[in-house]
Amino acid sequence: MRAWLMDSYEGVERLRLGEVPDPEPGPGEALLRIHYAALNPADAFLAQAQYPAKPALPHILGRDGAGEVIAVGPGVDTVKPGDIAGILRCEAGIERWGTFAEKTVVPAASLARVPEGWSEEQMAAAPLVYLTAWQALVQWGGIPSPGEVLLVTGASGGVGVAAVMLGRSMGMTVVALSRSPQKALKLRELGADHVFDPSAPDLKKQVQAALNGRRVDLVVDSVAGPLFNTVLNLLGYGGRISTVGRSGGVVPEFNTASLFFRRIRIGGVSVGDYTPEGAQAAWTEIVRRLNQAGQRPVIDSIFPFEDLKQAFRRLADGPMGKVLVKVS
Repeated sequence: MRAWLMDSYEGVERLRLGEVPDPEPGPGEALLRIHYAALNPADAFLAQAQYPAKPALPHILGRDGAGEVIAVGPGVDTVKPGDIAGILRCEAGIERWGTFAEKTVVPAASLARVPEGWSEEQMAAAPLVYLTAWQALVQWGGIPSPGEVLLVTGASGGVGVAAVMLGRSMGMTVVALSRSPQKALKLRELGADHVFDPSAPDLKKQVQAALNGRRVDLVVDSVAGPLFNTVLNLLGYGGRISTVGRSGGVVPEFNTASLFFRRIRIGGVSVGDYTPEGAQAAWTEIVRRLNQAGQRPVIDSIFPFEDLKQAFRRLADGPMGKVLVKVS
């Protein structure tokens, strides 16, 4: 089969398109012919040795994908050949070969059928970012209360879009941060009540004015960097920050005293903590909420399989939603 092979930890620009033997499913596993695969920042981080996993080389990246089940191993009765399914969270693309290949093997327990009314592209795009956003929202003790204020940094990215949509489904007041006026319009369509440019020198005043005296209850942060301290200052008593990424770099001059008197809590998000059962349960609820709202995952662009490196460049540019490749 054709696959994009990672021969070193020198970045995605060093990937090469080559041929490798077809994988075979073992007990409890399914072989999937990949139709669409989605890109995630974590793929690029792993390719630069900036991720906890250090798989043996050559490696195949790709954590999200959808396609046709073409074979199953012993003990599998949840899917069968001919089923069209997508991959929820598992080790594909991390410690095991992933979805930037014509075929991949995954645990059958980590497969979910394409929801009714969804396209394969939407199924390929959604699981990792929506499971991440779900954990970021509920990790502080369950589903946030209606009326709480959610602030989402990097709101036009995959996790950001998912957090906006899911936060809206929970009845939260959603504040989104995006530098692009065009993306701001789309974010409002997706459910954001307010959208602000994070580079504005008076960002704090703008947000406070829009909230009319209320403070932010929960932040889903994918950016970190200098913005983090501004966001932290917008939190009210008992505010929480779920940290998902750090596209803006390290947080400068972070003062732990800023946490004391408002009892602010900061917690990391790790989609790897999901068990197969936990991922299936969360995914069922995510799909229910999106369907109830008449919403679908947002796809920025789809590239030919041969243009994977170009797709990664688009990901680095800051897409509106998810970037995919059409594999077969």
